Amino acid sequence: MITSILKNRPTKLFIAITAFFVANALIAECIGGKIFSLEKTFGAEPFNFSLLGQSGLSLSLTCGVLLWPLEFIITDIVNEYYGPKAVRQISYIAVALIGYAFAMFYLAIHVPGANFWYGTGIQDGVPDMGKAFNAVFGQGLWIIVGSIVAFLIAQIVDVTVFHKIKKATGEKKVWLRATGSTLVSQLVDSFIVLFIAFYIGKDWSFQRVLAICLVNYAYKFVMAIVLTPLIYFLENRIENYLGKATALQMKKAAMEK
Repeated sequence: MITSILKNRPTKLFIAITAFFVANALIAECIGGKIFSLEKTFGAEPFNFSLLGQSGLSLSLTCGVLLWPLEFIITDIVNEYYGPKAVRQISYIAVALIGYAFAMFYLAIHVPGANFWYGTGIQDGVPDMGKAFNAVFGQGLWIIVGSIVAFLIAQIVDVTVFHKIKKATGEKKVWLRATGSTLVSQLVDSFIVLFIAFYIGKDWSFQRVLAICLVNYAYKFVMAIVLTPLIYFLENRIENYLGKATALQMKKAAMEK
């Protein structure tokens, strides 16, 4: 029975997509604590601009944004071939494992370290390994809550917009339903995570949260457009793997769901 399931190509593909989706979500959460300068990445000095009355802004982004646009593309692929129920399933799995990961981070932070371990990073410029470990893995509660809530709501929005566009356009205009749903869901994700983590958790002003949200969303907007050809590439590879007849049947079934 198990052998026959694992020989089924749609099932094997779904398992692979789910594993990649969950891995990306976990990696994005783990690296999200680092803020990088987009301007310096391209060899330019950081901008210093004002938006909504907030001065001193620049294109400083969390490293998590390197992966989240890809997550929404994967969501659209799953939506296209497996339907919204499958999207909800992989989203719940991802959230459960993110929660599990943070619980393990919390446990690892609070177990006492070996005495010799604290000084093992001195030669690399890290005087206290305990503080370094806690700083990397000890994200605040509101950031964790904001990230998980934003992820779930954005996934629901993505599925809804995707299917509304597909009902209106049919099998045509893949770029419109994929990119359109990603643009809307990314905006929702960007605002909710910042609102919960910093407006509620840190007492930032609403104007500051909104300004930073717009800066982050500008990057995600551009990336959603840039990555649009990836949708066509992935669909082509999937249809070659599954066969056009099977792929078409799956798309039809996904739409009916």
